Amino acid sequence: MQGNVKIRIEEDASVQEMEITIRCRQTNESVIRMLEMFRMADRKLTGYRDGQTYLLDVSRILYIDTVEKKTFLYTEEEVYETPLRLYELEGRLESCDFFRASRSSIINFNRIQSLKPEFGGTMQVTMTNGERLNVSRQYAKQIKEKLGCL
Repeated sequence: MQGNVKIRIEEDASVQEMEITIRCRQTNESVIRMLEMFRMADRKLTGYRDGQTYLLDVSRILYIDTVEKKTFLYTEEEVYETPLRLYELEGRLESCDFFRASRSSIINFNRIQSLKPEFGGTMQVTMTNGERLNVSRQYAKQIKEKLGCL
């Protein structure tokens, strides 16, 4: 973040709903990242597509992938870009049953349809939309642990 950030909390017993206001000179990537952190509390991510911003329920996301230093959120129907980095999303989504599948991807465990062990310790997963993804050997252990195979 650029410059100093002031944080002020005001407690008011009469308030029915929490409100967060961000005052800034200009909306930039730092502001969007901050906004993204608050939205994670509600289990939503912000995705961008065709010049529009979309609020996505985390449960709709099949997987997240990084290509050429850009991070994308994949749902059954669409692909959205996010300003967050893969490592930021990994930590925030761990409690939502997302796991690292390779250096460049994170998969929603709840959206896996089937698993197939591959030669050399890797694994292929088929997502609920029929798309197939590879899980590297180093991360396949997490799936096996989750399934109780270890």
